[in-house]
Amino acid sequence: MRKILNVALPKGRLGEKVYDLFEKAGYGCPTIKEPGRRLVFENLEKGIRFFWVKPSDVGVYVERGAADVGVVGKDVLTEYGSDVYELLDLGIGKCSMAVAAKADFQDDRSKPLVVATKFERIAKRYYAEQDREIDIIRLNGSIELAPLLGLSDVIVDIVETGATLRENGLVVVERFADISARLIANKSSFKFKTNGVENLVDGLRKQIGTNKSDD
Repeated sequence: MRKILNVALPKGRLGEKVYDLFEKAGYGCPTIKEPGRRLVFENLEKGIRFFWVKPSDVGVYVERGAADVGVVGKDVLTEYGSDVYELLDLGIGKCSMAVAAKADFQDDRSKPLVVATKFERIAKRYYAEQDREIDIIRLNGSIELAPLLGLSDVIVDIVETGATLRENGLVVVERFADISARLIANKSSFKFKTNGVENLVDGLRKQIGTNKSDD
């Protein structure tokens, strides 16, 4: 009996782009594009089952074995520290993790730097490497407001084009990590469904190569 690969896809635009990549690699599931609120879709002929989950939950589903593989942003993977195998950089959803501040910002190292972010682990690691004392303020939305209202000195957040920052009078101080979608696998699934996982990786890698050659 063919083993089914359970795949956790992130909801939203990233997930839709990722699914298109799976489909081109030969792992399509036509019902996933039908309108409605279903969350689970399968194609037994292809040996694949997809389900939509919140992007920040993908690592949990994979680590706990509810999904054999999943796709998650490198930012989420790093922030949550999921105990999984990182198999492939899909080259989708490219952006950067960056420090941003008001244009006239000057770092006063005589006192802790106040940092607003939803990526606490990433921010702490970044500043620890610089031996910089910080005070973290965790925010979940509209992080750009924090420096403008004097809540923080800087923010640590994902930056794509930088347009949102510029519109709010902020500038990038430093981009320090490249972010993109990564294919991850549950460690036990990788052991017991090795052929299925490796075939999927090979198929996706070929599509990534094709996309690059079309650029």
